[in-house]
Amino acid sequence: MSFIEARHLVKTYGVGEQLVHALNDVTLEIQRGEFVAIVGASGSGKSTFMNMIGCLDQPTTGSCLIAGEDIATLDSNALANLRNRRIGFVFQQFNLLARTSALENVALPLLYAREGDLGGLTKQDRLEHAKKRLEQVGLGERLSNTPAQLSGGQQQRVAIARALVNDPDLILADEPTGALDSKTSAEVMDLLTYLNEQGITVVVVTHEQDVAAYANRTITFKDGRVLADQKNAPRNLESTKSLDKLPKTLQGDNSL
Repeated sequence: MSFIEARHLVKTYGVGEQLVHALNDVTLEIQRGEFVAIVGASGSGKSTFMNMIGCLDQPTTGSCLIAGEDIATLDSNALANLRNRRIGFVFQQFNLLARTSALENVALPLLYAREGDLGGLTKQDRLEHAKKRLEQVGLGERLSNTPAQLSGGQQQRVAIARALVNDPDLILADEPTGALDSKTSAEVMDLLTYLNEQGITVVVVTHEQDVAAYANRTITFKDGRVLADQKNAPRNLESTKSLDKLPKTLQGDNSL
């Protein structure tokens, strides 16, 4: 079943007197439960496409359906509601509140939950739910630490826990390893791989081929169009970390 369905997607911007086609007749589908990498050079359209499927922007023409809802027909409030219900975001620079604890950073999106079991939670319930997410990414002993007291890899794990706190169908990660060293990057990608194996759809926007290799499928953008769309070869055992190297709280935990 398609979770994301783009049909003849066009996004244009006016730059002075020039019309720029950031996306030019993009048609593709991403199935529920897929792990997809979006790659391309700067200016290729990959970031614009990410903004589109993240409900941060709307097409000039064409349609973009997220879980059956066409974002072109939604107003700003409906777009925000769809983002909050369906999508968890992970960013290159973590985007954590500097003077706020890891626990409170993760709990923050629950303030805006409007529907379902997570809507209208008390502050204590929000913090308890956030605590579970931090424990699931191996940071159960870092609840009270601020970002400055955490390593880059730990900050990105806080960001992943925050992305998970609303029980999203989709994790959208924009250059999630761009600010990390190679060892920490591998640990973050192992964590995203594990979450995908639990049934969450994962889309990673990256310019790094070794990061794209974690995905099951790579879509390459160039000049606002899809240049290539291909399945990735299964990663061999030497290039894939074993489950026992993931945070122990993730092992055998299917509550994600």
